[in-house]
Amino acid sequence: METMSLNRVELKGRVGQDPKITRTGNSSLARFSLATSEIYKDRSGNLHEETTWHNVAVWAGRNIEDFELIRKGATVWLIGRIRNSKYTNADGEERFFAEVVASRLSVNRETES
Repeated sequence: METMSLNRVELKGRVGQDPKITRTGNSSLARFSLATSEIYKDRSGNLHEETTWHNVAVWAGRNIEDFELIRKGATVWLIGRIRNSKYTNADGEERFFAEVVASRLSVNRETES
């Protein structure tokens, strides 16, 4: 019997900074942070906003015409998967990080002030 698994993320939020774009072979990769926020009430009835920052990577051609649309403050909706990676820093310590690799990405061209 085949074991089924699922690694799927759907996020809608605001871009935290202009993307860092790198070229790899014939393609381009954009990396940026995305903020999502949730509003909740505590036990006393006070409203709080909790913001979570996500690391995002998207390859050119993933349903986006131009990385120029991804700018600080823009609203982005994406579907992707979580990828966990590790690397060794200059001090020889292993570091771990998670990022969302987007397979679909849509950018709202208008930003709110």
